[in-house]
Amino acid sequence: MSWLVTGGAGYIGAHVVDAFRAADLPCVVLDDLSTGVEAFVPDDVPFVRADLLDGAAVGAALREHGVTGVVHLAGFKYAGVSVQRPLHTYTQNVTATVTLLREMEAAGVERLVFSSSAAVYGTPPTDVVTEQTPTGPESPYGESKLVGEWLLRDAARAGGLRGTSLRYFNVVGSGRPELYDASPHNLFPLVLAALAEGRTPRINGTDYPTPDGTCVRDYVHVADLARSHVAAARRLAAGDPVDPVYNLGSGDGVSVREIMGAVARVTGVDFTPEEADRRPGDPARIVARGDLAARDLDWAMRHSLDDMVAGAWAAQQRLAR
Repeated sequence: MSWLVTGGAGYIGAHVVDAFRAADLPCVVLDDLSTGVEAFVPDDVPFVRADLLDGAAVGAALREHGVTGVVHLAGFKYAGVSVQRPLHTYTQNVTATVTLLREMEAAGVERLVFSSSAAVYGTPPTDVVTEQTPTGPESPYGESKLVGEWLLRDAARAGGLRGTSLRYFNVVGSGRPELYDASPHNLFPLVLAALAEGRTPRINGTDYPTPDGTCVRDYVHVADLARSHVAAARRLAAGDPVDPVYNLGSGDGVSVREIMGAVARVTGVDFTPEEADRRPGDPARIVARGDLAARDLDWAMRHSLDDMVAGAWAAQQRLAR
């Protein structure tokens, strides 16, 4: 009796595996290592190197490890790149999810926690997002995540599947220095890598209608996020009710300039960020309410901004050694 974590060798997936182990819930990792790191998988966790598009391998993993539920995090996660590679994005995020659901049905696995994204909202009509905010994805990546939610919904209507979709916002920090975010597109690794290499971090846009003129976003600690996956899995295993979707958001936001200040404060590296023009399509402020997740999924912001920076910096320094 165990949970399969697809993408469990990735940055977020590895933290989810850590959370399952801390909760004494057996799990198995399935990852093709296209972006994951095999060293992220603990030695006592079974690891299946396989592509989700390989239905035979997925089905074998479900049966051989006695899987009773799946946390589905695997996918192509770069929204900007997805505009240039839409077919690749849909194959990795939609076709692969169809394959997973088909193999789960064949193996009698009826519980699924799906990794969705704030990208399903696009540029929302309000700067505070709830689960009732209309969706309007603006990239193939966001569209593929919304289709994933639809697939889960429709599979549940048609059969015995029970599941929920967790919509992430800006996931940062590190639960332990060995687990780092290697994304070439995320703000924290870009800023910290610049400092580690002796370069000056940059702010894109300082004339937004926000208190300090820079964009405000919702940043959440990866370990807090991982903890709610365990809570979702437990509710599904117990047969407790779950909502179709949950926002894992802070209800507040942090500006890019505030992040730069926290980085300087925590790292001890004194710098004045470069200032550049706005990037096209960047809304001034997007934050999400996490009330429903707090009610059902043990969701809470247990880490401060300084905690987020400190964990990410420790991981960056270990990576650089």
